[in-house]
Amino acid sequence: MFIRKKPNKSGVISIQIIDKSSGKYKVVKTIGSSKDSKQIRLLETEARNFLTRNQLRLFKTPEETAVENFLQDLSNSQIHTIGPELIFGALFDRIGFNVIPEELFRHITIARLAYPVSKLKTTDYLYRYKGIAIDVQRIYRFLDRLNKKYKEMAEKIAYEYTKKMLKQISVVFYDMTTLYFESEDEDDLRRIGFSKDGKFQNPQIMLGLLVGTNGYPIGYDIFEGNTFEGHTLIPTLQKIQKKYGFDKPIVIADAGLLSKDNIEKLKAEKYQFIIGARIKNETDKVKEEILKKAINSTDGRTFQIEKPDQTRLIVGYSDKRRKKDEYNRKKGVRKLEQRIGSGRLTKESINNRGYNKFLELKGEIEVKLNRKKIQEDKKWDGLKGYITNANLKPEDIVENYRHLWQIEKAFRISKTDLRVRPIYHFRKRRIEAHICIAFVAYTIWKELERLLAKRKISMSPKRAAELTHNMYELEYVPPNTDEIKKIILKMDSEQETLQKIVNG
Repeated sequence: MFIRKKPNKSGVISIQIIDKSSGKYKVVKTIGSSKDSKQIRLLETEARNFLTRNQLRLFKTPEETAVENFLQDLSNSQIHTIGPELIFGALFDRIGFNVIPEELFRHITIARLAYPVSKLKTTDYLYRYKGIAIDVQRIYRFLDRLNKKYKEMAEKIAYEYTKKMLKQISVVFYDMTTLYFESEDEDDLRRIGFSKDGKFQNPQIMLGLLVGTNGYPIGYDIFEGNTFEGHTLIPTLQKIQKKYGFDKPIVIADAGLLSKDNIEKLKAEKYQFIIGARIKNETDKVKEEILKKAINSTDGRTFQIEKPDQTRLIVGYSDKRRKKDEYNRKKGVRKLEQRIGSGRLTKESINNRGYNKFLELKGEIEVKLNRKKIQEDKKWDGLKGYITNANLKPEDIVENYRHLWQIEKAFRISKTDLRVRPIYHFRKRRIEAHICIAFVAYTIWKELERLLAKRKISMSPKRAAELTHNMYELEYVPPNTDEIKKIILKMDSEQETLQKIVNG
């Protein structure tokens, strides 16, 4: 084959590909026509590229031809996403969840980690990525079986994993959150109540979660949606400790669980505890003592005040907290000033919520800032209090409480990365099964996080989950055989690293 430039009577030149292999001239392809010299040069370049591509085909080896034919016959149905099973499935087995004899338990848990969607959309995932056709009603029936037969087994496996990681459960962290439903109907479990998610019109449940050091899961309990937060600590703690029989740990919780009733019950049950204190709510005498001892505090300093109820109030000072307190107050005051300037503040705005405590009435109708209160508030910048009966040094009390962020992280992972909310189920047994699956998924998430940290790999579990989406397996039948074979396609460097960490 060669290139021919063929002019016509009008001066237009056609660029053609000619074949003379049969002895006769045959036009294989007309690349284009033009009078413009620049355009003609471009057409000639295109023609040369065409020749190069087609002439190379004349010299293909049988192997190259076979590969080309194989690729041409390849279909989407032969390529499957293997990453979620390869990574999360391996961790599922390693922790021991594979003793539960329900294949759907494995599939739904892995789907919650890799593609956290509703049970209805999980059926789409299973069909699209696993080639498994499952009716959503089959998933709902499985949830019923899970709650009845396997929920306690799954929770025990998660606990045993944590026990193995920590060796001894001597400190536990407790907190609770609200999980809302995409429904307006209430029942015995789903109730409208104070929502930490800001979904005040949606029915909800309360979830109390207990974790160990580094956020490893210990157990959880579910309460009616209108249960008072302070009434969830003791029942959850006693239920989980009784179930697994570990020694009474030091209980750490935030100020939301601080109440005289909780303190007395913890002491009566002989629990040691560290609970966040509201030092500005103490008696005038105690507040005066705190500010007196806090004068000229340096970063990291702690001191204590003995209380009449045989507890200690530990107070710590932090430069970082001081800067944060100052920033938040200035931000709040600016917003108040803007609202005062706009005339949107009224007598009804005067309350002790947030930075509204800095407001006061002048005369009958004028709302203004109380600068004296703002100056008084500055004295508390950088100070944080803790109520405890634990036999630990003040600095150790502060250090242990600092790890409470792990449970906040656990809730964040569950709500955002694993999308445990909103909940679409309305039957109690399915709600409980849904929470159980999220708890199992969180356990696997923590194991992946541990392995990444152990190998000092700067990759988050969330990034790892994203990487699994593009890890593929090819299914094919070799020529002259009926045997189906599978091969994992080559991964990029990040994916290879992830696989080695999990399977190494």
